[in-house]
Parts: sequence; structure tokens; C-alpha cells
Amino acid sequence: MSVTIERRESHSFIRLEGDFTVTSATELKQVLLEGIAAGMDLHLDMEQIGNFDITAMQLLWAAGRDAARAGTKLVIPVTESVAVVAREAGFDPFPGTVQG
Repeated sequence: MSVTIERRESHSFIRLEGDFTVTSATELKQVLLEGIAAGMDLHLDMEQIGNFDITAMQLLWAAGRDAARAGTKLVIPVTESVAVVAREAGFDPFPGTVQG
């Protein structure tokens, strides 16, 4: 698992690479919480993700909800197939997802 964070003028850009499973949940949660605490929109790049389990999906869903409460957005460009998986797993609507 690798996480790169870039602070930009209007938002934070977070690039996720590798596997995101229960074993990396603590680190992913910390990165998302820090991004939300910065008070800027979060844009996630998940193009280089390998394995991605329900734990990681739950963390992203919760981060989207927390960002909305904080008055910011979580933006996650996804393919249609990823959007289908999220819907089938019960995450509909999945906060921040935009068809990319």
C-alpha cells in the first residue's frame, strides 16, 4: 500500500496505490481523516489500486459522509464496473463517486 498526498490550492489530491484491505485500514483511515481535517475537498486517484476489500470501501463511504458534514467533498472518479460493485455491495449512493 502506498499513499501520496498533494496539497493544492483548491483541494487535496490523494493517490492510492497497491492493496487496500483490512491490514491497511488504520493507515487509510488516518490519511482520510487528515484530509478532511484540512478543510479542503479531497480528490482520490484509485487507478493503481490492487486488492480492495469491504473494509476499505466502508472507510471511503464514511469519509465521504464525514466530508459532507464538514462542508467539503470527497471526489472519487470510478469506472462503471466499480460503481456497479459498490451498488451491489449496498453502497448506493457511494459518496463522491463520479463516472470517469
